[in-house]
Amino acid sequence: MLMSGEQYRESLRGYNPTVYLDGERIDSVADEARLAPGIAAVGVTYDYAIAERHRPLMVAAEQSSGAEVNRFLHINRTPKDLLSKLEAVRLVCQRVGCAQRYLSQDGLNAIHQAVHLMEAEAGGGDLQQRFLAYLHRVQAEDLTLGVAMTDAKGDRSKRPHEQQNADSYVHIRERRADGIVISGIKAIVTGAAYMHELLVMPGRNMVAADGDFAVCCAVPIDAEGLTVISRRAGRPGEDAAVFSGRYGQATGVCVFEDVFVPWQRVFMAGEWKYAQFLTRAYTCHHRHSCIGARAGFGDLLIGAALMMAEANGLEAAGDKYLRERMVELIKIVEGFFACGVASSTYAEPDASGCAEPERIFANVGKLLLSTQIYDMQRIAHDLSGGLIVALPGPEEDHNPATAARLEELWQGRDDIPPARRRQVARFLGDITASDTAGWYSLISLHGGGSPAAASMEIYRSYPLEDKVALVDSLLERGLLAGQAEQNAADGQPGKCCDDGCQPPDKEAPAPQKKP
Repeated sequence: MLMSGEQYRESLRGYNPTVYLDGERIDSVADEARLAPGIAAVGVTYDYAIAERHRPLMVAAEQSSGAEVNRFLHINRTPKDLLSKLEAVRLVCQRVGCAQRYLSQDGLNAIHQAVHLMEAEAGGGDLQQRFLAYLHRVQAEDLTLGVAMTDAKGDRSKRPHEQQNADSYVHIRERRADGIVISGIKAIVTGAAYMHELLVMPGRNMVAADGDFAVCCAVPIDAEGLTVISRRAGRPGEDAAVFSGRYGQATGVCVFEDVFVPWQRVFMAGEWKYAQFLTRAYTCHHRHSCIGARAGFGDLLIGAALMMAEANGLEAAGDKYLRERMVELIKIVEGFFACGVASSTYAEPDASGCAEPERIFANVGKLLLSTQIYDMQRIAHDLSGGLIVALPGPEEDHNPATAARLEELWQGRDDIPPARRRQVARFLGDITASDTAGWYSLISLHGGGSPAAASMEIYRSYPLEDKVALVDSLLERGLLAGQAEQNAADGQPGKCCDDGCQPPDKEAPAPQKKP
């Protein structure tokens, strides 16, 4: 069943999570104004799936069941699936800035890959069946899942088992016949307060001594012993927050205190050798999603910056500087999005049947958006001018003593009403020069992994040896002898004969000189 955004909000009433916000216990997440922008943002992923216009992109057929499911709960099987997911993420983020729900899909796809590998190497078991049963239930109920991956970590120079406080990482405290008991702290959980369930996943590689910390399971948001300590979503209630007052994202710290998880919800329980595989698979899927998300945000910047420049009296067609800045902004946004397209196109299904985005392109795209988000905002500021932050706020709009003269100040081009110019200016100020703007910058930089993490994955995955071999082949005797083309055709670049150059036989007699 595909829900609407309103049905999603109502579904949250069926849960009774322990949530704290600004030092207060929240009685009803669905009715909490400080979380409303986050719930509204996730709600768009539901509304778009039932809208005829967006349905072809936002709904997919699940291969393992044949059921039609929301795109953000689908297991990707082909490059086309990944392209559709990338475009779907961009589409919803054009509307809400950050739609959040794509993390559900990233987590499900990574777990799908991991349980297949674990079961295959174990020579059997029920992990895949267990996961598919969970997947199909989530899809049938159209749930939204949060990803609880980043641990508190404690002393980062130490491994999980070396921490003085074991709760720095979520870990298994007890194994029982009917399940496991977990404790620990997960930080930076996107949308935690208004998720239906959490996918608890390891956030790093492990060694044998870390076995108790290698845990992956699904936990209902109102499980006994789980407490969510949340931030507000966006800037609700602020008159100047013309965008983030409507759409936003909360993050939460999730504290697990002896939370029981039945075996049917457990997908890793001590198999430390697979922690790194699961972590890398998830980060690859998620960095691919981040590309689409930030491209959607970039679309907002492009549109608003151009509107503001034109409201100021400038025309892109006739102003070289404006045109060059716009092209620079477009180049950044479409440049990293192109990496997402390439990552989708070059993907191949693994043994589980899941198509993982090609890792190098996914990480290059993530690295570009992480480091260029500040350039995107700088260009938007350059195009729009200081008006977006320098003039009085909404409180003066209806002040009898000031409103009339301020209306004159807001007047730019004759064919653009002052109210329109004011609205666009506040929109840009909201998304590029407020605490919301700082939040977007930081999640772009560190969300899905830091630039250092993306750089490490690029270096680890890139075929450097192939590049060395390429140059090495050009330095061999075949090139100098004019044999390069023939050697390449023979599949032996740089070789001068079929068998390659052979060292001389030391036992062979030296050639005799002719008399």
